[in-house]
Order: sequence, then C-alpha cells, then structure tokens
Amino acid sequence: MINSVYIHIPFCEKICHYCDFTKFFYQEQMADDYLIALAKEMDYYFKDDDSKKAMRTIFVGGGTPTALNVTQLKTLLKLIERHFAIDLVKEYTFEANPGDLNEDKIKLLKAYGVNRISMGVQVFDNQLLEELGRLHRVKDVDHNIDMLHKHDLNNVSIDLMYGLPGQTVDGFRASIAKALSYDLPHYSSYCLQIEPKTIFYQRYQKGKLNKPPEEIEAEMFQLLIQEMERHGKHQYEISNFAEMGAESQHNLTYWDNQHYYGFGAGAHGYLPGQRIVNLRPFPAYVKEAKNTGRPVLHVERIGKKEQIEEELFLGLRKRSGVSRTTFSSKYGVALERLYDQQIQTLIAKGWLEEFQDGIRMTEQGQLFGNDVFQQFLLDDEIESIIK
Repeated sequence: MINSVYIHIPFCEKICHYCDFTKFFYQEQMADDYLIALAKEMDYYFKDDDSKKAMRTIFVGGGTPTALNVTQLKTLLKLIERHFAIDLVKEYTFEANPGDLNEDKIKLLKAYGVNRISMGVQVFDNQLLEELGRLHRVKDVDHNIDMLHKHDLNNVSIDLMYGLPGQTVDGFRASIAKALSYDLPHYSSYCLQIEPKTIFYQRYQKGKLNKPPEEIEAEMFQLLIQEMERHGKHQYEISNFAEMGAESQHNLTYWDNQHYYGFGAGAHGYLPGQRIVNLRPFPAYVKEAKNTGRPVLHVERIGKKEQIEEELFLGLRKRSGVSRTTFSSKYGVALERLYDQQIQTLIAKGWLEEFQDGIRMTEQGQLFGNDVFQQFLLDDEIESIIK
C-alpha cells in the first residue's frame, strides 16, 4: 500500500554553497513551465482513476517551494488537491526558507490544508548565514515564526547545521539555545557534508575550507542530543528530535522502509519492487514530462535482498531500532539467522545494543553510522535463505 507522496519544487532565489539537491534559480516562466510538466507527470500516474487518493502524508520539498509566487503556489496546491483527499491527510508539510514566507502565502497554505512547515534555518549567526550563501537573516526567522503562530500553523520544524566552516562548539550552543527558545515541536540537525558539484566542494579541493575536525563535530553532536533531551525534545532518529507525538510521519515512511510516490525533477519514488529516479536537468524533465508524462531517468529493481538491507540501513537510524518481530513478519526469516555475527561484532564495539525485541545503535554508534550500516550488506549467496 502506498500512502505517502513527495513532490519536488526545485526553485531557489539563491543557490546555497553546500547544497547538492536538484535546484535551479527561480525564474517566473521556468516555474510556470515546470508546474505544467509536474501536472503531466502526476496525471500519468493517476490517469485511469478519477477518485482522489487517500494519503497519510504529503511532503512538498525542494529547492524552496515557497519561492513560487502566490499565483504559482495556488496552482501547485490545486494540483495536489485534484489528486489527493486532503481532508484525510494526517501530515501535509511544505518546506520553506525564512524570508520567503509572507502573510498571503501562509494564508494560502493554511486554506489548502497544509498543517506542517519545515523551515531551513541552518544557523542563528548572520555571518555564517552569509558564508553559507543563505539570503535570510536571524530576524527573518523571528518574523516568520510569529506569522505562522498568528495563523495557527503551529506544527513547525526547523533545520540546523553543525560542522560548518569556522563554527565553534560555543557558536553551535548559541544556535541550539536560540532554536529552543521558540519551543517548537520538532527540530532536525545535520552535520555539513561536502558534496561534489557544490561551491564548498570546490573550496575544499583547493584547501580553502576551514571545516572543524571530526572530534569537534562529535562534540557538537553530543551537545545537540543533551540540549534537546534537556528541553523535552527526544531523539527519535539520528538527526531528528521531537516532542512525543510530533515526530515527522512522512520521514518515518522512509525510515520504516515503506512505499511512497515521488514527483518532480530528481525525485525518487519507491513503489513495490522498484525504485524510480526522475530526470534532474530542467529541460530534460520538462520535455519528457510534457511528451510522455513519465520523466524517468532509470528504474532500479528492488528484490528481497535489497529490501532487507534497506530495512537495516534505515531502521537503525531510528532510536527505536529494528524490531525482531517486525523483521521476521515482513521477510519470513529471523534477524539473527542473517546477521548474528555482525550484530555480535557491533555490540562488542559498543556501536550496537540489544533491547527486548530488537537492536539499535548506541549514541557512540551513531557517530559511526556508515560503518555500522556497511556491516548489513548481504552476500549474493544469501538468496537461498531469503527466498
């Protein structure tokens, strides 16, 4: 059953120095063309079914969806409403950049059923914001949070980053304190990753990026966990913290290895037995979507082996970990039959721990997540066991 959908809006007023997502500078005509193409793609998937789909979650991300002007934003919201039963959606999220939101856009989002805003703040330091290539400043966050509360859009999450060039532990502590001063129900925080084809990557290659050493990044991460827990925001995934009941239901779709639609340039969809990756370049996406309705770059077959591997990679990101009962129910084989040696090795390292019905990463293990995940790749000869 597919009960979640991701929709990608790739436009930004400015390209951040660290970002490797599919994104383009906002131009009004480009955005108009993109929305027509997006409508063609969504129509293709639902062309034989006039009834509206009942979705548990809808997430509109980017880029910056709120970079669209009011007319375009309304066109997008009406397109989504045409295909999905909005009144049945439990969590309907729009990403937004501070400063992009104004009262007209907030009223429009609210009127069309959007009930959650995810805001890309990144850091509460105007100098660092400029060095990241961000357009907003701290005062814009204050203003947008006030406006959202004014219109009863209170389910707000903000993103923070750490491990930034020139950032100190005390500087990150100040950002955490400012973020927590809003007392929002949800926070996300990510360590800066240097990705190819970004401005930061070019500087890194030239030795001109003053990134903190790994031990300082680890100290920042531990500080983050401590401060969030101290303020009643429990860590439910490596990078995500929430009040009880305010966890991101859409992101849990990913971490629970469930299926979802993905629409837009560069979007990924995960349908039964296949992962669909869309074309990224703007001209290619728009042309193929308008001509065929299916702007697909490639389709990857997801067999049982790949599903099991992803169950571990994604499930171990959650603090609730991987349940033995759920695993054996989904895949017809006991977790230990496939992974007993790996589990025992990781427990001995202090990176994994057992609980009553499963396994989860320790706080130390979260610092070595990729090393942990690699242990759960399966050999091809395992196919005979999992068939």
